[in-house]
Amino acid sequence: MTQLFSDIALGMSVAASPSGLFYAFLGVFLGTFVGVLPGIGIMATLAMLLPITYHLETTYALIMLAGIYYGASYGGSTASILMNLPGTATSAVTGLDGYPMAQQGRAGQALFMTAIASFVGSIFGVILLAGFAVPLSRVALNFGPQEYVALMALGLIAAAVIGLGKPIRSLASVMLGLALGLIGLDLNSGVARFTFGQTALYDGLPLVAVVIGLFGLPEIIANAGRRDMPKVQATSFRLRHMLPTREDWRRSSMPMLRGSGIGGLFGALPGTGGLVATFLSYAVERKVSKHPEQFGKGAIEGVAAPEAANNAAVQSAFIPTLSLGIPGDPVMAIMLGVMMVHGILPGPGVIQSSPDLFWGLIVSFVIGNLMLLVLNLPLVGMWVKLLQIPYNLLFPVIVAFICIGIYSVNYQVSDILVLVAFGFLGLGMRALNFEVAPLLLGFVLGPMLEEYFRRALIVSGGELTTFIDRPISGTLVAIITLMLAWTLGSALWRLLRARKAAV
Repeated sequence: MTQLFSDIALGMSVAASPSGLFYAFLGVFLGTFVGVLPGIGIMATLAMLLPITYHLETTYALIMLAGIYYGASYGGSTASILMNLPGTATSAVTGLDGYPMAQQGRAGQALFMTAIASFVGSIFGVILLAGFAVPLSRVALNFGPQEYVALMALGLIAAAVIGLGKPIRSLASVMLGLALGLIGLDLNSGVARFTFGQTALYDGLPLVAVVIGLFGLPEIIANAGRRDMPKVQATSFRLRHMLPTREDWRRSSMPMLRGSGIGGLFGALPGTGGLVATFLSYAVERKVSKHPEQFGKGAIEGVAAPEAANNAAVQSAFIPTLSLGIPGDPVMAIMLGVMMVHGILPGPGVIQSSPDLFWGLIVSFVIGNLMLLVLNLPLVGMWVKLLQIPYNLLFPVIVAFICIGIYSVNYQVSDILVLVAFGFLGLGMRALNFEVAPLLLGFVLGPMLEEYFRRALIVSGGELTTFIDRPISGTLVAIITLMLAWTLGSALWRLLRARKAAV
């Protein structure tokens, strides 16, 4: 217990410093600001703001990125409730009941409950992170390269199989990401691979340009062409008009707790994250409710539970990322990429070697979510004004800032060309219904996976059986095999049923 208090005090000295407070505030403000814009999403928000963090100290860069992450998670719900245009995929669930509440003149109550549920879920996730990340990292210190290869492979396969897209296409995206991760100098021999003689590619493809190209540009282009943007529901956003009734509090308290538990569990599992947690929490509330017929028509439980689940998942997603160095979703992959750019090797050693970074992050999550709560309730009116700006005026400014940000990272024109190339790739993948997120996971984990795979073969003298001889890695390989067999079996079963139905 004494050690825990000393760790929290260390984190407080980092997070509560003037720089820590400033970057936490900047992160949640910018994240909410861009997250409110309809149709952009968390990945595009992070991608557009990522270049800012490359010029900061590592701890403050991660504090700011984390603030952008949960700020954008909250901001996405605002457009979902007011205009039925989800800013993020996860906030689409909130809009199922939030938008009907807005049509009934209760948008203020929906936004207020969103803020409270987000805060409750976030604090629950932070408690899980503080309680489980350190013990998990101590276990992981005994891992060898075989266990890391199996863990990374499990994360990639889970992201492909459990995701929303078709598993075969998601697996193809993972393989493409792994192939793109091979570009650059070989770790052992120093030979240039797939660089086509371009010295700018010796260090591999620039992470920022790849992320913005895959997620930012396609989102902006898709929304720039929309002419039928819905109007914000007219209502009062004064604080006294936003306060929920006693009945609202009674109906929302248990859904918030249940949603926090579901989000905390699924956020820590690779390949699931907030999206699965929000849909599941909504389904659970509809199942246990005494009035399921009210869902979809303005039930406040349908706002509180998914928001709590989403934000708990956002925080608990840091558990495998910080303790094992294994990202569970594309956002965590970006976090790992930032750590590697700053010269920090992700994994269990981070907690031991950089306790100020780890505990500073945890304390900053609490401070950032408090800022989010205090900041957004008075500023709802400002976000509403932002939503009223015509999108055709916004998107050229966003694209200009993207290009400036990309160039400012390495001051190379080739990065702009990579941005454009991956923008076209992202558009093509969207048009063909390929999942983009698994590609990014493969791209970030590819070099690490190759390094540990080679190290495991060197240690074992080239024996591939080393991955099944060790108990932990063998168990993980068995789980991977079962997941792949289940995916292929399900695909074959659907194909046979389709053929029988056609006959």
